[in-house]
Amino acid sequence: MLDYYKKLTSKCEKLFNKLLDFRLKHGKESESRINERRGQPSIPRPEGVLIWLHAASVGEAQSTLILISTISKQMPEAKFLVTSGTLTSAQLMAERLPENAFHQFYPLDHPNWTTEFLNHWQPDLILWMESELWPNMLSAIKQRNIPTALVNARLSNKSYNIWNIFSGSAKKLLSTFNLILTQTPTDEKRFKNLGAENVVTTDNIKFSAAPLPYNDNELQDIQNIIGGRPTWVFASTHEGEELLACRIHAALVQKYPNILTIIVPRHPERRGDIKKTCDMMKMTSIFRGNNKTLPQSDTGIYVADTLGELGLFYKLTDIAVIGRSFSDDGGGGHNPIEAAQMGCVVLTGPNIQFQQQLFNEMFYVNAAHQMDDKAELLKALRTLLEDEKVRTEAIARAVKFATAKTDVINRVMEHLTPLLTPLENKRNSDAV
Repeated sequence: MLDYYKKLTSKCEKLFNKLLDFRLKHGKESESRINERRGQPSIPRPEGVLIWLHAASVGEAQSTLILISTISKQMPEAKFLVTSGTLTSAQLMAERLPENAFHQFYPLDHPNWTTEFLNHWQPDLILWMESELWPNMLSAIKQRNIPTALVNARLSNKSYNIWNIFSGSAKKLLSTFNLILTQTPTDEKRFKNLGAENVVTTDNIKFSAAPLPYNDNELQDIQNIIGGRPTWVFASTHEGEELLACRIHAALVQKYPNILTIIVPRHPERRGDIKKTCDMMKMTSIFRGNNKTLPQSDTGIYVADTLGELGLFYKLTDIAVIGRSFSDDGGGGHNPIEAAQMGCVVLTGPNIQFQQQLFNEMFYVNAAHQMDDKAELLKALRTLLEDEKVRTEAIARAVKFATAKTDVINRVMEHLTPLLTPLENKRNSDAV
């Protein structure tokens, strides 16, 4: 049996290495840090208390920032390891993590690699964000009895139905978590139905996140060029949405010949495909790029293919369409709170299943607006561009909603405190 297990493990390792080679070839991995994906660290473990936060991608990684900031106030000597699995999130974390935190790529879920990862880092507390459940890692964590919480947890209807088929395995995996803090009562019910214990709804931690940063000088530079031109931004776009943006622009330019359409792709590495789309549609486009090229007076489409600058473009315009809601991949939506915090009217397409509860709350108070297709989106944009009163009132509702729930982090911390207190005691004991 042991020999069989070793052969199986070896075969899986070969498959995982082939997967990494494939991803590296297609620009999905960092060549200089590829061994981190095998559980091999690239830096030493810092001394003292280490809290590990895992975030799958950009959206979840953003949420770690508010946790790190808040916990640091309570435990200023703690260090934070943040892991994620995408290049975009890694680059974002490199720009925004404080001095007491650092980023590593999350290892693929091979038992040898997860063991090597945990042997090196030996975290004192683990906080996983939202909904990633990796069996080998969770099993290894449970064996070591490391205090672990699932924070801002969500479980889509699709994921819930899949895990329900394997309810026994789901219950075993979820037993790793000492605490599960969910975004909504529906999420709480689903986790409990799968056998999870100590599940509490604390709302969406994204409400407590600080507004996205932006550079005042860069904002002024663009404003000096575009002056009073009408603008709108299509934020965090995915495949299919750049084509939609071009078509919307072509329609709007009939009435607003000097309109500026700003596209901020979720994954800047798609710039080549986006350029082909703009050229096909015969659009006058400029790509911002790493040199931060500015739009010109005759630029129709400005593609902000950079990382960490979404706040700049939310600040630049009054109207934001949230991406991955019209995309070819079936959508799912992205975080609308960031746009509302920055004073934008929030528009979205029909496919927002990953953010449904959040959007539902916004729809209820008319703080966001959903469009079923291109025709409805075009009509909404025309109305907002034409009627300043309608636009101003919509912005006010969005801002009011975004600022009404900033205390979510306090509820989260109230429930995390029992897990943090032993770490404070350990720190004091080590000091003695």
